[in-house]
Amino acid sequence: MALRWTGTLKDRDVTDEAAWLNRRALLAGLSGLAVAGATGARAADAPELELNTWEEITGYNNFYEFGTGKQDPARNAGQLTTSPWTVTIDGLVDRPGDYAFEDILSKMTIEERIYRFRCVEAWSMVVPWNGFELADLLDLAGIRSSARYVAFETLLRPEEMPGQNSRVLDWPYVEGLRLDEALNPLTIMATGLYGKDIPNQNGAPLRLVVPWKYGFKSIKSVVKITLTDTQPPTTWNKAGPREYGFYSNVNPEVDHPRWSQATEQRVGGGLFARRQETLMFNGYADEVAGLYAGMDLEKDF
Repeated sequence: MALRWTGTLKDRDVTDEAAWLNRRALLAGLSGLAVAGATGARAADAPELELNTWEEITGYNNFYEFGTGKQDPARNAGQLTTSPWTVTIDGLVDRPGDYAFEDILSKMTIEERIYRFRCVEAWSMVVPWNGFELADLLDLAGIRSSARYVAFETLLRPEEMPGQNSRVLDWPYVEGLRLDEALNPLTIMATGLYGKDIPNQNGAPLRLVVPWKYGFKSIKSVVKITLTDTQPPTTWNKAGPREYGFYSNVNPEVDHPRWSQATEQRVGGGLFARRQETLMFNGYADEVAGLYAGMDLEKDF
């Protein structure tokens, strides 16, 4: 697993679980670099960022395919079969086909990335992902010059994903990115966290992570990726277009119609922990603001 410095997070800005910290501190001492990863917060501009624990990350999340409660995914996802796993890549690519997960991994460089994670519901975490850049996977399939968007689809298997037997959303779950967003170096396909395989409830075996967007954009348990020249439909935008836009960039200046997005509550901080201010683009403005130059971010939310 490669260690690569891709952002501004320093080892002194992060407090890890003890074993994780000890191993990574040794690597950092040998290389003169901090752990691989990126948050948009500069050390001088942000308080110390503490990684959420394994228990917090795996025990509190949204994955409506397993239920709408925060603990439902951890309770119900154990029955999901994740091997064998195939990802279909089609549309405007040179080499369309069904790609076995193991074959994909054999061709990718797995890196450690520490990212802020901000839910549209105004709670947040700091997560140590393992994964590879989405751009590398798309290069494997070959991007045609006419491609402008990337569409994603989650597994549809209601016999193992009981939430899909409800009508809470239109299944299967689908998401999309503009091609330049997909090719940004911060955009990864995560295969693990804390150096372990990603658990079922967090999107095993392969999920998207786009750290400057609200968490629902980071689609889980991906089985299909389609390159297209038209903007693809997305699940939450279809469910509530006034509340969930196609872009869904973290923006403290644009409130959800039913609550403010100006602040967030860190998971694990306790009921009386002080809320913290939400950062534009979740703290990644230096890396991604240029993607939206000239756009009206209140209209294109």
